[in-house]
Amino acid sequence: EVQLQACGGGLVEVGGSLRLSCVASGLTFDDYAIGWFRQAPGKEREGVSYINSDDTTRYADSVNGRFTISRDKAKNTVDLQLNSLKPEDTAVYYCAVDVRGFGSTWFAAHWGQGTQVTVSS
Repeated sequence: EVQLQACGGGLVEVGGSLRLSCVASGLTFDDYAIGWFRQAPGKEREGVSYINSDDTTRYADSVNGRFTISRDKAKNTVDLQLNSLKPEDTAVYYCAVDVRGFGSTWFAAHWGQGTQVTVSS
């Protein structure tokens, strides 16, 4: 059984920071791209960032320069550091395993249940 548990969400003011973390069980991250998606109310789920097995990274244009993804292969975790937060960053954030970017469309094989990030205006 594959399970992904995300935590670290919360309520912050504009310009603040949060750090999200996700731990996986049932598989190891070593051979997979792992990352984060998000979904705001009334909007489609979108890819935020992912990190490949060789530790190269990709970010959505909307978060590039503000968010940083990292992984710990020994602990089977992936983190997302969210800095300089904006109201439009408000969403449920989902960690995911086996992320693959095909043009502007990203896919994942496994999903966590998500953690809420709310940025006040």
